[in-house]
Amino acid sequence: MLLTIDIGNTNTVLGVFDGETIVEHWRIATVPDRTADEIAVVLHGLLAQSGAFKESDLHGIALCSTVPSVLHEMREMVRRYYPDVPAVIVEPGVKTGVPIRYDNPKEVGSDRIMNSLAAVHLYGGPAVVVDFGTSTNFDAVSAKGEFVGGALAPGIEISVDALARRAAQLLKVELSRPPRVIGKSTVEALQSGIVYGFAGQVDGIARRMAAELSPDDPGAVTVIATGGLAPLVIDEVPLIDAYEPWLTLIGLRLVWDRNNGPAAGQPAG
Repeated sequence: MLLTIDIGNTNTVLGVFDGETIVEHWRIATVPDRTADEIAVVLHGLLAQSGAFKESDLHGIALCSTVPSVLHEMREMVRRYYPDVPAVIVEPGVKTGVPIRYDNPKEVGSDRIMNSLAAVHLYGGPAVVVDFGTSTNFDAVSAKGEFVGGALAPGIEISVDALARRAAQLLKVELSRPPRVIGKSTVEALQSGIVYGFAGQVDGIARRMAAELSPDDPGAVTVIATGGLAPLVIDEVPLIDAYEPWLTLIGLRLVWDRNNGPAAGQPAG
């Protein structure tokens, strides 16, 4: 069993793989000042409640993080509590097989590289990955499987929070699809702006990226959605070809295999 951990700015997503199949998964809040010992308590609790496997069945851990403070504590937690379990932490020097065509490759979040790796593995290139997280990330992947760049936009939740803080008469509403585009109440109007506004954003940016990735045939570009808030919007974006909620975790599994599995002896990509 392989434990994969994707540490984002808002949430941390964990999944356990048996081979290529994810058999258990959890989503918890990312707490930047949580210590290694506290992380261990939370992790032990999650693993202990699973009926699909025992904690002793874990043969490896693969993780990535966009939060440096949490990564430091997670590294310490793995060292102290899982000393006999090999771990792969995605950072410079780790073989991913994804060439990064970016002005400064160190600026690219490890989660974006994992998404690109998994996208090419599952669907081939060229591709655009839309990750609905704290920010909405648009990642462009070439036909050769290269990460060539992307776009970053404010995420759905932080946009709603900012609007509620700056507009005295507007509320923070439930994130759900309204019954109509023309809202008949403040709540419906806000929900319409959120859902259809972000749908329009995704459609516009993804179309432009596809045209740049494949000028002669933009339709050949696969658009893949992932992230916890993706289901709120994807039904309103016909351009999206696939929804894969565990895309980052699949990327972590692939990196584990590349560094520890049968592929470990192959040349770095």
